[in-house]
Amino acid sequence: MSSFFRFHERETSYKQETIAGLTTFLSMAYILIVNPIILSQAGMDKGAVFTATALSAIIGSLLIGLLSNYPIGIAPSMGLNSFFTFSVCIGMGIPWQTALTGVFISGILFVILSLLKIREKIINIIPKDLKHAIAGGIGFFIAFIGLKNAGLVVGNDATFVAIGDIKSPVTLLAVFCFILTIVLMVRGVKGAIFYGMVISAAAGMLIGIIDKPEKIIGAIPSLEPTFGEVFLHIDQVFTPEMLAVIFTFLFVAFFDTAGALIAIASQAGLMKNNEIPNAGKALLADSSATVVGSVLGTSTTASMIESSSGIAAGGRTGFTSVIISACFAVALFFSPLLSVITAEVTSPALIIVGALMAMEVKHIDWGKLEIAIPAFVTILMMPLTFSVATGIALGFILYPITMLALKRPQEIHPIMYGLCIAFMGYFVYLA
Repeated sequence: MSSFFRFHERETSYKQETIAGLTTFLSMAYILIVNPIILSQAGMDKGAVFTATALSAIIGSLLIGLLSNYPIGIAPSMGLNSFFTFSVCIGMGIPWQTALTGVFISGILFVILSLLKIREKIINIIPKDLKHAIAGGIGFFIAFIGLKNAGLVVGNDATFVAIGDIKSPVTLLAVFCFILTIVLMVRGVKGAIFYGMVISAAAGMLIGIIDKPEKIIGAIPSLEPTFGEVFLHIDQVFTPEMLAVIFTFLFVAFFDTAGALIAIASQAGLMKNNEIPNAGKALLADSSATVVGSVLGTSTTASMIESSSGIAAGGRTGFTSVIISACFAVALFFSPLLSVITAEVTSPALIIVGALMAMEVKHIDWGKLEIAIPAFVTILMMPLTFSVATGIALGFILYPITMLALKRPQEIHPIMYGLCIAFMGYFVYLA
C-alpha cells in the first residue's frame, strides 16, 4: 500500500495521511448539510440529495486518490449547486429533472474532454506566473469565505463589507479556534488544523453555542425520488435555453476544478516543470463523479478547495483521498453527528489555509508589468466576484493582451489566444 501511494518518495506516512484525510473531511463535511438544503429549494427531495451527495463524494474522492495519487476530496460544488437552484430552476423556471439532465450532459462532455486530454493540455499551457496567481487568488478567496462564515466580515450597504459583531459568541468561538490552531501550527504540531476543529467543536457544545446531536446514528435516506431521473428527460435539454445552461455548467466547473487542481498541486509541491503530473487522471475522476452524481441526484461535482486544509495537515498522496472517501461512507450512518461541524468550527481552517496558499504570490515576477497586472487582476477578482472562474477568465484575457502589446506573441501558446477570445465572448454573453 505504501509503495502504491509512494509514501517514501513524498515523505509521508499512514498516520500523516489519515490525519490529513480526516482534516479535509471535516472541512468539507458541511456539504452534506448545505447541498440538500440548497437543492431542496429547487423541489428535490432533501433526503435523497443527502445520500446522493455522500455517494458522489465517496466515488469521486476514491477515484482521484487511486487514479492520480492526489490528496484531493471531490464533492458537489457549492457555486454550481446555487446556480442550479436559483438561476436555472427558480430564475429560468426549468424543472429540476431537466436541469439535472443538463448536469449529466455536461458531465459526459467533461469525460470526453478529459479522455482526449484537452483539459490537461489547457492546464499545462497556462503560464507559470498565472498558475501562481490562481493559487494565491484562491487562497484569498477561501480566506474571505472563512471570514464571512465566522461572522468577522459582514455585508454593509455603505461600504460593501465591514467588520462583524466581535462580541457574538459564535464569532468568539471562531476566533478562539483560529488562535488555538495558529499556536499549534507555529509550535510544529502535525494535524494542528484537525485538532483545532475537534477541540473547538467540543468547546462549542460545552458552552452551549453548538447544539449537541439528539442521536448519533441515523437511517440512510432512499435515493428513489431522484435516482435515474436524468434518463427520462434527455429529449428536453436540446433547446437554446438549456444549451446555454449546459455551457455554463461546463465553463464554471472546468475552471473551478482547474484552479483548485493548480492550487492544490502547488501547495503540495507536486507540480513539475510547470506541469501537473497525472492531471488527466485527476480530471477524469472529477468528471466521472459529475456523471455518477447526476444519475444519483445531485448537481455538478468538483475538486474541493477545502482539500488544502488536509495538505496543510500533511496530506501528500491519494491515500488521503481514500480516507476522505471512507469518512463520507461512515457519515452516511452518522448524519446526526455532522451537525456539530458548524461554520464557526471550519471557518478558521479556511482562513489559515488561505494564508498558506497566498504565499504562492511570492513566485510571481512582480517586477514586470506585463505579468504583474494580469496576475493582480486574477488574484483580486476571485474574492471580489466570489468566483474562481471569473478571476481566471480575466487573467486569461489580460495576459495575451500584454504580451501582444510588447510584440512578444510567440511566448504565448496559441490555445491561450483562443481562450482569450472565448472568455471575451463569455462575458458578452453574460452581459
